[in-house]
Amino acid sequence: MGSLRRQTMAPWPELGDAQPNPDKYLEGAAGQQPTAPDKSKETNKNNTEASVTKIELLPTYSTATLIDEPTEVDDPWNLPTLQDSGIKWSGKMAGQFFSNSSIMSNPLLGLVIGVLVTVLVQSSSTSTSIVVSMVSSSLLTVRAAIPIIMGANIGTSITNTIVALMQVGDRSEFRRAFAGATVHDFFNWLSVLVLLPVEVATHYLEIITQLIVDSFHFKNGEDAPDLLKVITKPFTKLIVQLDKKVISQIAMNDEKAKNKSLVKIWCKTFTNKTQMNVTVPSTANCTSPSLCWTDGIQNWTMKNVTYKENIAKCQHIFVNFHLPDLAVGTILLILSLLVLCGCLIMIVKILGSVLKGQVATVIKKTINTDFPFPFAWLTGYLAILVGAGMTFIVQSSSVFTSALTPLIGIGVITIERAYPLTLGSNIGTTTTAILAALASPGNALRSSLQIALCHFFFNISGILLWYPIPFTRLPIRMAKGLGNISAKYRWFAVFYLIIFFFLIPLTVFGLSLAGWRVLVGVGVPVVFVIILVLCLRLLQSRCPRVLPKKLQNWNFLPLWMRSLKPWDAVVSKFTGCFQMRCCCCCCRVCCRACCLLCGCPKCCRCSKCCEDLEEAQEGQDVPVKAPETFDNITISREAQGEVPASDSKTECTAL
Repeated sequence: MGSLRRQTMAPWPELGDAQPNPDKYLEGAAGQQPTAPDKSKETNKNNTEASVTKIELLPTYSTATLIDEPTEVDDPWNLPTLQDSGIKWSGKMAGQFFSNSSIMSNPLLGLVIGVLVTVLVQSSSTSTSIVVSMVSSSLLTVRAAIPIIMGANIGTSITNTIVALMQVGDRSEFRRAFAGATVHDFFNWLSVLVLLPVEVATHYLEIITQLIVDSFHFKNGEDAPDLLKVITKPFTKLIVQLDKKVISQIAMNDEKAKNKSLVKIWCKTFTNKTQMNVTVPSTANCTSPSLCWTDGIQNWTMKNVTYKENIAKCQHIFVNFHLPDLAVGTILLILSLLVLCGCLIMIVKILGSVLKGQVATVIKKTINTDFPFPFAWLTGYLAILVGAGMTFIVQSSSVFTSALTPLIGIGVITIERAYPLTLGSNIGTTTTAILAALASPGNALRSSLQIALCHFFFNISGILLWYPIPFTRLPIRMAKGLGNISAKYRWFAVFYLIIFFFLIPLTVFGLSLAGWRVLVGVGVPVVFVIILVLCLRLLQSRCPRVLPKKLQNWNFLPLWMRSLKPWDAVVSKFTGCFQMRCCCCCCRVCCRACCLLCGCPKCCRCSKCCEDLEEAQEGQDVPVKAPETFDNITISREAQGEVPASDSKTECTAL
């Protein structure tokens, strides 16, 4: 009966968890154990007082749902939580970005990457050498690297275009210099517009270079010869030194490189391998059964441990600053751009001052003279060889073409002769990539040499398209047309640089990342409009009778869509505000501060410019016109025929 009563009084198993447990609601009570009966009362009292001070009531809860509360319905119009699922943009994420086949399979994206990278480094030799290294490390395929090489050819032509801006003071010199600089741009753009679709459709560059590489048994070459690096390397080591191992790890998308710095700190290290006793989880992890023992607690074995000791630091500027890589890169970028601009200005000034008088006459006759008949056609091809040889010596097409641009501006070299020299520099710059490929490891020699040869044959194909037949030399005519426009509206040269080398590549880059559907949806209408305008322009100049009367000219469009004159007025007014108005406003602020200090409203010299401007505006019925952009009074009057050239020179001399 007692056992039956105990069975009936026992709780149900499924309700056992629902029994109240007071200890669960007291913090620290659950861990307390009942005191043993042999403990003293004093000890129990002290423990009880200590435990009471730690007791804290916790919120009550139940394991059973007593009332079914209505669940909240999500509003479908609530904004979702955005999550970043893409690649984080960082300098050390280059390997992850380029290893993404879905991104690099887009040839347009590769093209604009080549343009933007070469614009930043200001040298196609450098950018192509980087691409060759990436191909040799299997980070890029040859097919994906070919559009990048084409973009590098376009980006390298920005340097000599910037040099042409240094001659903006003289309208005639600027016309010739800008045309001579942009002939390189138009050659590269036209070559890419024709050859990139052909390469995507047929892969002819990849096939030709593959056959050439397969026909020769190349062996691993030695390091590429250092021509200019013998002079520049000691100076660059004093500025910064980079860890090439970290660079290769980044290129190979190695996770270990993410926490390493590119700036090299220790130039001299000592690496030693020693045998040490180490603990292992089990005997299976021992190097050998004879070198494995246990002390009853842990398992021990003997292993070779590499110990690296830093001995001497590098001797460069950033070795003791401990700056992040982003800060070091930003500082070096700003300094390099300042040095580049300074060197370009010096090139223009030195060549302009040296090549004058009899020296300029002799050089002009020597360079622009053709071979006697019937070998006159060979002169241009000899100029191509000269351009290739000079570029091979200086290891940079940007340096050669930048030195050529001032000579075109001052009239020493004609654009027709500078054109083959520029084409030769395009061939000469490929030798740097070929030499870098020959220095690649044996397992990567074939692919790196193949991409270097793709660069070479791309330039050869462009020359065959736009040079042998005089009718096909479109870059010369297009460059002269742009030179005339830029000489009349000098601000247009800056807009040309920004649009063609920054805005268009960045726009295509963004659309390519958004997907090929977005790129096609935006690009196809734009390309269709451009082709339609070009066809109309060609028919207007050649066969205007074929077109309707309204389409025989562009007068049906608003003036701002068919002429740069309204835009010139806007730019002139905007720049004139900065030249005169803003300067005077700053002058007035300074004058007022000066007058408050000295108490004399007319004693400050800087107030005279404001007074003169106000008197001129009050005395004239016609409002003061802001000066044209990049212009001065003497050149404007000379261009309009108001002042003869001799008078203008006399006026400049008197000033």
